[in-house]
Amino acid sequence: MKIRNDDAQINVRVDGDGDETIVLIHGFPLAHEIWDAQVAALASAFRVVRPDLRGMGGSSVPDGPYLMETLAGDIAAVLDSLGVERATLVGHSLGGYVALAFARMYLERIARLALFASRIDADAPERAAWRRERADDLERTRENAGLVEEMLGASFAPGTRERAPELYARTAELARRNDPRGLAAMLRGMALRDSAEDIVPDLALPVLILAGALDPSVPLETARASAAAFPAARLALAPQSGHLPMLEEPEVVTAELRRLMSERPAG
Repeated sequence: MKIRNDDAQINVRVDGDGDETIVLIHGFPLAHEIWDAQVAALASAFRVVRPDLRGMGGSSVPDGPYLMETLAGDIAAVLDSLGVERATLVGHSLGGYVALAFARMYLERIARLALFASRIDADAPERAAWRRERADDLERTRENAGLVEEMLGASFAPGTRERAPELYARTAELARRNDPRGLAAMLRGMALRDSAEDIVPDLALPVLILAGALDPSVPLETARASAAAFPAARLALAPQSGHLPMLEEPEVVTAELRRLMSERPAG
């Protein structure tokens, strides 16, 4: 289904019809399909909502940059259209930044929060510069294969590409479907994002921080520090995963999501 919010058409997949809603927000440069394995296990008990962030997947590609607050507004519009007052938000990497922006803007609408392979701080200057440079490349070449190869090469755990070439190929194909203009606008938005370190001490709700033990982008010590910043966060580990635990160890992620959904929601 497509939901309009301001200048964007947001593509949304909804599975299940349970009383509680869980929103799964994908990372960069991917789309909602990264959560397929989790949906197969969760939709029998919950309503599972998977949006494609603006500029990615099946959503439209409006002008950018895509600020995290704009993306959070898109999620709120999706929930409004579905008649959902409160939901559990789960964000992978970029999706975690969006979930934290949502928490800043609409905290009363969050029952539980999960951040997978994500972080609470803003970009370091060199990382922000890298994003802007890659955005320039995308806008100039109108081609994303180089960026996809660079990012996925640094995302999967060492040896995964050799052990599971079909998984790597499927993920690369999913990423390459994204419009280079949308990826550029998203990179610029991520470079501009604010730190969430000022709000997390006040987020008194069930929080799950899930880290890939072999993730070079968000090392385990970063995940531990993020978990410690919340009043009551739980840190979980995907021991054989890099930056894509929902794909590399789907059973671990599904089990942790089930456990999170069994916790009493905020309020």
